[in-house]
Amino acid sequence: MQSSYATDIKHGLDKTGETMVDNIKIDVRGLNVWFGDNHVLKDITVGIKPNAVTAVMGPSGCGKTTLIKAINRLNELVKGSRSSGDIYIDGENICSKETDLFELRRRVGMVFQKPNPFPKSIFDNVAFGPRIHGIENEKALRKTVENGLREAALWNEVHDRLEESALDLSGGQQQRLVIARALAVNPEIILLDEPCSALDPAATAKVEALMRKLAEKYTVVIVTHNMQQASRVSDFTIFLYLGELVEYGNTKNVFENPKSELTEKYITGQFG
Repeated sequence: MQSSYATDIKHGLDKTGETMVDNIKIDVRGLNVWFGDNHVLKDITVGIKPNAVTAVMGPSGCGKTTLIKAINRLNELVKGSRSSGDIYIDGENICSKETDLFELRRRVGMVFQKPNPFPKSIFDNVAFGPRIHGIENEKALRKTVENGLREAALWNEVHDRLEESALDLSGGQQQRLVIARALAVNPEIILLDEPCSALDPAATAKVEALMRKLAEKYTVVIVTHNMQQASRVSDFTIFLYLGELVEYGNTKNVFENPKSELTEKYITGQFG
């Protein structure tokens, strides 16, 4: 079901025929992923821009989470998985056997659908990564924790309770804490897998505002089932269907003037 649009993407063209290959942070080329006999991603080629929010949308089972997990090689932790193709970050092929996975997963932070704070204090949650990466000086550690919490828009809510359990935070606060934990190791890319699906509307609004703020400094990629969310927070949108890239482009164009009939049917609710 390879669309003409996907073919255009392979040639570095957006839906208007203008180049999209310049200024690319994450360059995915011919990516295929299998879990056993299940061919989940099929020849995905797409270039993701820096300092922007890119939404990955599509119906359940289309490969959205598998795509973002490929960007820090989490899929290979699943028994029976295999892949082909290449992914470049700033021109470096992260699929190489020589890739330092410890360093890759520092550069590419992952936040999952359900908040997963450690059963530790708020402080120790954010300090966990920096400690692993060698920061031992207490003053430096406290500054790193504060910076992470500030970037995650959580400092003002927790600065006087850093020694309390992270599990006592609300769901929305826990999700922002997990984002702070990812930010504390100084990443370049933040991957968010349906980060608002378990949150109430007020908490969702805070996380969405945070995503927009983070894009000023980081490359942000979000998986979402929520088309309204994709249209609100993202600069670019990738639409996947049955493991294939159907459409990719400026979010406004994808939603208001989709090139693929399949995209139009999806965003108008004819299937999902």
